[in-house]
Amino acid sequence: MDDRNIILVGMMATGKSTVGAILAGELDYELVDLDAVITESEGRSIADIFAQGGEQAFREIESAVLKRMLQGERRVISTGGGAVLAPGNAEVMLEHGFVVALTATEEAVIARVSGDENRPLLAGNAAERVRSIMEQRREAYRFAHCTVDTTERSVAEVSEYILMHYRA
Repeated sequence: MDDRNIILVGMMATGKSTVGAILAGELDYELVDLDAVITESEGRSIADIFAQGGEQAFREIESAVLKRMLQGERRVISTGGGAVLAPGNAEVMLEHGFVVALTATEEAVIARVSGDENRPLLAGNAAERVRSIMEQRREAYRFAHCTVDTTERSVAEVSEYILMHYRA
């Protein structure tokens, strides 16, 4: 049996948390939602971390928590969309698991995040911010072992696709 971690990366609203829960249940792995671990360990919300220390402070905390969570096995780790941005994070993910990039069209991401007040990077015009972030991160997820577009697939289809590649 393969005990490697599965690490889900990708733009916000591509399904990392939802797919992660399905995969963890299917494999009987521990589900680790990186943002939830950060919130719990810091005792404050992601929005508060951004407000008090800025994105750089958040990315430093995120990198430290990611490295700590990757030390175990049999985990499905759902990262935040920007977890790939800090230097060295891609390498440590590849070293400690099977990395899957979830993608979706710009339109799908905008539709999924509209009205979501809990995303500090989307303050202001959400559609414009999504376009800008997607452009900035266009190449950031290419290091993954496998990529799956979630735009037209159900959560079950995405999970099956990942498991097929994970077990190959």
